Amino acid sequence: MPLGIWLKAGVSATALVLAMAGAATAATAPAGESSTAQAATVTLRYDDSRAAGWEAAIAAGVASWNANVSNVRLVEAAPGTAAEIVIVATTGWPQATLGPVRPGRQVRVELGSQAVNQGYNKTRIAAHELGHSLGLPDTKPGPCSQLMSGSSAGTACTNATPNTTERSRVQSAYASATAALAPTDRILIDAP
Repeated sequence: MPLGIWLKAGVSATALVLAMAGAATAATAPAGESSTAQAATVTLRYDDSRAAGWEAAIAAGVASWNANVSNVRLVEAAPGTAAEIVIVATTGWPQATLGPVRPGRQVRVELGSQAVNQGYNKTRIAAHELGHSLGLPDTKPGPCSQLMSGSSAGTACTNATPNTTERSRVQSAYASATAALAPTDRILIDAP
């Protein structure tokens, strides 16, 4: 067979394989969602076994994040298993290690009763501190509409939902499950 026919056959076969691979990839992704976004979902486990009295606030804070970001998922760690986010109740001011935490790494969230004693909302505190674990710094001073404005929004603020900018920043931080690991040794204390 002449070389030209071999080359045409090879090119045609390669094009067919590539076309079939593209169709197979497109068929596995749900409508409107790319396979990359689906594969990039990061699951982070949290342990609240040492956060007595905060369980409802933690559950509501977790639910808020899970409802507002799609490529990171917070789930409660099974007893006896390692967790990326360790949550404890303390008597001081709330504080947390700044993330974004990655699977296999660990950050700590301290939910301090001092803030509650001064009138701050428990659910907002929990959601705010989880935001630190997901990589968001404080945005003080700031309005109540910014979850990460923390105590600067005042005791009347009960908003526990991240705004568009906050959601976008977390989405970017977890855009790839294989993104570079950030150091997780910076503690943010949320006293006014």
